[in-house]
Amino acid sequence: MNIMDFNVKKLAADAGTFLSRAVQFTEEKLGQAEKTELDAHLENLLSKAECTKIWTEKIMKQTEVLLQPNPNARIEEFVYEKLDRKAPSRINNPELLGQYMIDAGTEFGPGTAYGNALIKCGETQKRIGTADRELIQTSALNFLTPLRNFIEGDYKTIAKERKLLQNKRLDLDAAKTRLKKAKAAETRNSQLNSARLEGDNIMIWAEEVTKSEQELRITQSEFDRQAEITRLLLEGISSTHAHHLRCLNDFVEAQMTYYAQCYQYMLDLQKQLGSFPSNYLSNNNQTSVTPVPSVLPNAIGSSAMASTSGLVITSPSNLSDLKECSGSRKARVLYDYDAANSTELSLLADEVITVFSVVGMDSDWLMGERGNQKGKVPITYLELLN
Repeated sequence: MNIMDFNVKKLAADAGTFLSRAVQFTEEKLGQAEKTELDAHLENLLSKAECTKIWTEKIMKQTEVLLQPNPNARIEEFVYEKLDRKAPSRINNPELLGQYMIDAGTEFGPGTAYGNALIKCGETQKRIGTADRELIQTSALNFLTPLRNFIEGDYKTIAKERKLLQNKRLDLDAAKTRLKKAKAAETRNSQLNSARLEGDNIMIWAEEVTKSEQELRITQSEFDRQAEITRLLLEGISSTHAHHLRCLNDFVEAQMTYYAQCYQYMLDLQKQLGSFPSNYLSNNNQTSVTPVPSVLPNAIGSSAMASTSGLVITSPSNLSDLKECSGSRKARVLYDYDAANSTELSLLADEVITVFSVVGMDSDWLMGERGNQKGKVPITYLELLN
């Protein structure tokens, strides 16, 4: 029973304190109560911490969207994380596309040109899916986790101490107000004409002033102590920025590796297929250049650079010029090409053949000759030699 009475009294006291602080805070907003201002340095630190928290949350959430565009999958991962359980592994979009392509290519027949191309594309898509999975894992560990730790750890501690500082400030201002009222009451009573009343009341209000001054000293000390604790925590924001900068570098490196891998995979696939994109093949009157990054990561390597040199300088315009004149020219084959029928000539990358124009032939083709073999060859697979 005593314990229950104690809990009820404590609850009532806490509720009274909360209510009085709420009223005081409202009066401060209306300019009707005294307010102790924090020093400029502490205010700047508080502003910097709040700004860091807001932008860290935005960057973290948008990075999660970038790495996992599916909102349902993000919610599922969040639930498993809160339950401290490992989320089930799921196939990602590139891997799923790759599997569909492989299954379709197997159905159409690996021996057919289309079926073989589908299987090659599917295998490449699955490699891209694996690289995408590695990017997500690396970014989550080295970038998202530190940002989340700051929001859920360091900043929560800062917010807690900041709230305590605000409560100590409200207590300090309340003590200042009580002391001011006690001194005002003491002054009024000292001016009374009645000697009897003066003696009784001056003593009462003198005790009240002494008590209020003592309370003010205590609340001032507690406020100063809490302000110092909060300041020390807030000054750690600079260290947080430095740590997040290192994490950002790790994220950029992970992205660089991922895009370099994807580029290399697609470059290898293009070599295997021995073809340009369809829009390139369908418009031979326009100069087309396959874009190649000016600076490639080390992950691509010099071999990838060498293999792209033909893509950069190849233009169908010089081959089209051949159709305007008579005679033959030597040409280097850029990619392997499997003849679709007996009228075409199969090609091997880097071999040199003789090409010439035939009147009435489609503008996308030239006649190619290798020894006793002769047949049509697509001009986009060739590079004329001087």
